[in-house]
Formats: sequence, C-alpha cells, structure tokens
Amino acid sequence: MSREQQVLDRIERQRRRRPVVREERITLAHGAGGQATHTLIEAVFLDAFRNPLLAPLDDGALLDLAGARTAFTTDSFVVSPLFFPGGDIGDLAVNGTVNDLAMCGARPVHLSAGFILEEGFPVADLRRITASMAAAARAAEVTIVTGDTKVVERGKADGCYVTTAGVGLVERPVTLSAAGARPGDAVIVSGPIGAHGAAIMLARDDFGIEAPITSDTAPLHGIVAALLEALPEHVRTLRDATRGGVATVLNEVARASEAAVVLHEDAIPVTPEVTGVCELLGLDPLYVACEGRFVAVVDGEHADKALSTLRSHPLGADAALIGTVAPSPAGLVLLRTAFGGTRVVDVLVGDPLPRIC
Repeated sequence: MSREQQVLDRIERQRRRRPVVREERITLAHGAGGQATHTLIEAVFLDAFRNPLLAPLDDGALLDLAGARTAFTTDSFVVSPLFFPGGDIGDLAVNGTVNDLAMCGARPVHLSAGFILEEGFPVADLRRITASMAAAARAAEVTIVTGDTKVVERGKADGCYVTTAGVGLVERPVTLSAAGARPGDAVIVSGPIGAHGAAIMLARDDFGIEAPITSDTAPLHGIVAALLEALPEHVRTLRDATRGGVATVLNEVARASEAAVVLHEDAIPVTPEVTGVCELLGLDPLYVACEGRFVAVVDGEHADKALSTLRSHPLGADAALIGTVAPSPAGLVLLRTAFGGTRVVDVLVGDPLPRIC
C-alpha cells in the first residue's frame, strides 16, 4: 500500500467515527461552518431532532403541503460590522434566505424577519437596515410577511441580530441533494469566489489593508431558475458557498455522495484583489465565504450547456468549470495544484474569520 493511500485510509477512518462534541463550552469555531460546526450539528441538534426531513441537512427542507411542493428554510445573521462595502446585514439577511430556497430548486415567495436589538442601538441605523431589507425583498420579488422584535440590555447583542425564515414553491420536477453527485459529473462555480469574506475582513479595518473589494451578496434564484430551465434533468446538486466557502460545500457533497471531488487549481476563479488579500493574511480563497456565488454539480455530458446558460446571466458571466466527480477516494476533495501536485482539501477545524454572515 502506498504512503498516499495510507494517509487517505487514515482520514477515512477518522471521518467515519461517530461525531462527539468534546468541548464543554461553545467556541467561535462551532459557528464557522467547518468541522466543529458539522460535529455540533450532528452530535447535538440532529441527535435531538432527528427526522427524515432534517436528516439530509440540505439548505432547506422540502415539504408537501396540501399537494404543493414547498421549500422551507431559516437563517440568522450576526455579521460584524453591520455595514460593509457592497451591502449590510439587511440585504444579506434577505439574500441569504432567498438563496437557501433557490438551492432547493424553489421560487422564493415569503419571508419572516426577527430582530434582536441592543439597548442604545441607533434608530437611524435600524431604519437603514430595514430600508435595505425592503429594497432587497423587492429586487428578489418576495414579501416580508411576519416578524418579531426583542430588545436586550446594553452590551448583550452587539447592536443588531437578524433572523429570517423563508418559504418557496418548487415548481419544477427536480431533485437536488448533496448526495446526488455521480462519477463523471462536472463541478461548476457561478463566479469568482471569496469576495464577501474579503470585504468583511477589510471593513473591520484590523489589518490596515486597502483594496477595492465589495461583497458579492446577491439573490441567486433568477440564475438558478435559468439553469434548471435549461437542464431540468441534469442538475444534481446546488449549494451556495457561504460559511466555509467552496471547500466546505464540496466536502459536504463528497461525503454525502460517497464520491471524490477533484478540483483544478488553475480553473478556480478568484479576482486578483481577493487573491492578494488572502495571500497577505495567509488564507485560502477556497475557504473564504461568498454570498452571491453557488456551486452546481451537473451531468458531465451537459457541462458546456450549463456553463453557457450561467454565463448568459449577469450574475454568472464568469462562471467556470473547476473540477469533476470521481469514484474514489470516496468522501474526499482533492486539488490538482498549479505545480502538478495533489493535496487534500479538508474541512477546516478552526475559524479563520468569524461573524461573516
């Protein structure tokens, strides 16, 4: 057995262990979207709430309500700072929930909005956030139909947190799942990655770096609808690359599908500005969050049509084929580097950038 195979076998044995939360207290890593998040979800929440609708752990649940296929999702937003280049917590909350519904193949219809406000939070900032949410909802053609407001003591909420839930209609006979990838499928990303996370880093002004980077936050249901219309039977998986970035999404796909995802470093679209910031901070763009990009796994024979469809939409002009699905090593993501080598792209254990959404 080769040394490489021994390493892969060791990784596989480790991954198949039953998830156990070993920490006695929650850490920021538990909210980062990486390995600690997955362990927390599986060992605590899934263990407590286990049911067939929750078990797939997709971006939303698919429900049959009086004969109508419906998608339902929920999300919370604690981004810091609240206002950043290209957006704010308001449009981020709307777009994030709309996008989770889109990844289920649904047309978003209605949202709820819950606010946790800190005593002393400026009313002018709250008006700015709600105006941004209203504009984002109009752009996405959804309505905010119910909500809730709580106020906590000064110092207990970092200004403002927003929780949204959304419902949408699944109007096409599609079945999308992280477990749907098959060997020979193509892995496509809808555009350059990492802009949102990089914009948040610069907005915090902790590093003294200046670069013309704005968040990529955007509603994705329109471009997704175009893809599903063009390839109604050949799209296997859709996932928006938020916490943990493209790398985390593809690890979820590889594990759920019991297949390998093989990426080509030269094919992954990253703007020079994002590349520069990540190099300065020692980050890999594959792990940096996006809020207006998604990963699609499609039948390899229809990859060209998928790319041309995405590139015809304003949000997909720079869509790229970044890899393929292979039968082995099952459950792993591999990167063919620009230097001709191969490395494992694993799920991060820690949290390089908390509070990005």
